[in-house]
Parts: sequence; C-alpha cells; structure tokens
Amino acid sequence: MQDGYKHLENGKKVNLRLNLIGANNLKWIFSVITISFFISASLSIASSKLLEHLHSSFAFFVVLFIILIGIIFDIIGIAVTAAEEAPFHAMASRKYYGARQSIKLIRNANKVSSICNDVIGDISGVISGTASTLIVLNITSDKSAFVSSAITVLVTGLVAAITIGGKAIGKTIAIENSNYIVYKVGVITAFFSFEKTNKSKTKGRTNK
Repeated sequence: MQDGYKHLENGKKVNLRLNLIGANNLKWIFSVITISFFISASLSIASSKLLEHLHSSFAFFVVLFIILIGIIFDIIGIAVTAAEEAPFHAMASRKYYGARQSIKLIRNANKVSSICNDVIGDISGVISGTASTLIVLNITSDKSAFVSSAITVLVTGLVAAITIGGKAIGKTIAIENSNYIVYKVGVITAFFSFEKTNKSKTKGRTNK
C-alpha cells in the first residue's frame, strides 16, 4: 500500500489516499464564507427592523416563510448530489429544454449543494432563530417571568420542530425524486440564462 492504493483480489485498486483541498476550492470556500457573512448580517438587520413593526401573529408567518425557503433550498442541494447524470445526457441529445443546465448542476454538485444547503439553508436558520427571538420579546414584554419562560420554550421548540421536521421530510423527497427536482431547477436555470442570452444578442445587434 505504499502507492496509496489497496489491491483487491480481483485486481482492482481502491484509492485510500487523502485528497487535500486544491487552490481553486480554497478560493471557492473563502468566497462562500465572505458572501455568507455579508448576506447573513444584512438580512438579520433587515429582518429585525421589519419584525419590530409587525404584529406577533403576522411575524410568525414571516418566520415560517423563511423556514420554508431554507427547506426548499435544502431539498435542491440534496437532490443535486443524489441525481444521476446519465439520464440527462439522453434528454440533452433529444434537445429537452433544461437538460444541459441539469448536467451542469450535477457536475457542480459540491458548489450547488454548498450554496443551497450551507449558504441559503444556514442563513435561513440563523434569521428564523433571530426572528423568533424578537417575537418572544414582543410577546413577553409585559408578562411575568414564568409566562415569559413558557412562551420562550414554546416558540423556540415550535420553530426548531418545524425546521427539523421540514428538512427531514425534504431529504426524503429530494432523494426519492432527485432527477425530477434537478430537471425542474435546470428548466428554471435555462429560462433565466435564455433571457440573458437573448438580451446580449439583441444588444449586440443594436450596436452593429
């Protein structure tokens, strides 16, 4: 095993070497960390300012919406990592709309998953936690210590249960319907890239 491979009985080799992070991946990770910091900070401030002026019941629906966004993107991130590339090659050969974009999503599964699960998913979790804290503070501002503690436990537990339960259901849906979900995301991606391409072509013709 000096060459970093384990030789099996059938003659095949299994790579047991540690593959370190390359320079390109380090740049990507640094970019994700930087972007996540600024997005999370700006959205936390914006949500805090917004929820301060909303009624507690309506603010709770805003929190549910933020959680839903995190669950949806969590589903997309898992589906991209679980999807198979082969069926989309057949679809691309038959000129299926969005098939080529779906292949690109699968080939960049690590980056897509990082954006969907880590950046958007975790930011949604942070913001929903901050928002639920503001809701608790608004509700318990004139309540006794016992009632305030009970409401805090109730709201915090409810938000955590919805988030964890929703992502658990979403993971099952993503794994069982990975190709379907990736294709739908590929269609949406193709639509926006098509609009961008058309605009650039129109601009080029105008300049001529």
